[in-house]
Amino acid sequence: MSAKANGLELAYDSFGTPGDRPLLLIMGLGSQMIMWDEAFCELLAEQGHHVVRFDNRDVGLSTHLHEAGVPDLGAALAGDAQAPYLLADLALDTVGLLDALGWPAAHVVGVSMGGMIAQELTINHPDRVLSLTSIMSTPGKAGPPTPEASAALFSPPAPDRATAVERALAVWSVIGSPGYEPDHERIAKLSGLAYDRAYDPAGTTRQLVAILASGDRTERLAAVDKPTLVLHGEADPLIQVDGGKATAAAVPGARLITFPGMGHDLPRPLWERFVTEITRLTRG
Repeated sequence: MSAKANGLELAYDSFGTPGDRPLLLIMGLGSQMIMWDEAFCELLAEQGHHVVRFDNRDVGLSTHLHEAGVPDLGAALAGDAQAPYLLADLALDTVGLLDALGWPAAHVVGVSMGGMIAQELTINHPDRVLSLTSIMSTPGKAGPPTPEASAALFSPPAPDRATAVERALAVWSVIGSPGYEPDHERIAKLSGLAYDRAYDPAGTTRQLVAILASGDRTERLAAVDKPTLVLHGEADPLIQVDGGKATAAAVPGARLITFPGMGHDLPRPLWERFVTEITRLTRG
C-alpha cells in the first residue's frame, strides 16, 4: 500500500484491527520498513494495537529524491551541511501519513534515526502524538559512535547484491548485540530483500546529512508532555547508551530501561519485553 504524504508517496503496511490503539513504527537510517519484523509487529497487534510500519523517504518503495543529488558528506561532518531536507521534514512526512490513515494521533515508536524523527514529531506536532517510545536513539550529540561503529557506518556502497548482503553481515557483526546469538540467516535474507526492493546509497547519504544538519533537540525536548519510554542497549556501539540516558533526562517524566548485552538492533529474545513495555505505555 502507499499514501500521499507531504508531497511524497510513502509505502506502508499494517497489522492488527482498525480501531485498536494506533501505533506508528518509524525505522532508522537507510533501513526499510521490513526491518520491523512481521512477527514483532504481530506481537504488538496481539496486544491491542493497530500497527503501521512504513518506508521513510529515500528508502524502500517510498519516494526517492534523486533530483537532490548526493550531498557532500565530508562538509556535513565538518559542520557545513547543505542538506536537501531535515529531520523536521521527515516528521512532516509522518504527519502526512497519519492524515492519510485517518489517525488524528498515534502512539509513536522510533528506532535510531526513527527515534530522532519521533522526537521531532512530538516536539513540533504534539497534538498528533499520544505517546513516544524512543529506542536506541539520541537527542543529538550524546552517545557518539565508537571508531569501529563509525567505520561500519561509513563503509562504501556495494556494487552488487551479493556484496550488499556480505557487507550487511559485516556491519551487523560490529553494531549488533554481543550478548545475543546473531541470526545470520535472517540478516542475509532481509538485506537481500532490501536490495531487491530498492538499493539507494545516495538516499541513505541524504538521510545521514539530515541528521547532521538538524542540530540537538535536548532543550526542545524539555517541553514534551507526552508519556515517554526510552529503551537502549548497554552495549550499543553506534549510538552509545549515553544517547538513551540523555533522551530520558531531557523529557520530563520519561522512563528509561537499558538492556545488558543489547547493541544497535532488536534481539529476538527481547521482543516480548519490548512489547510489554510499549503496551504498558500505550494503555496508560
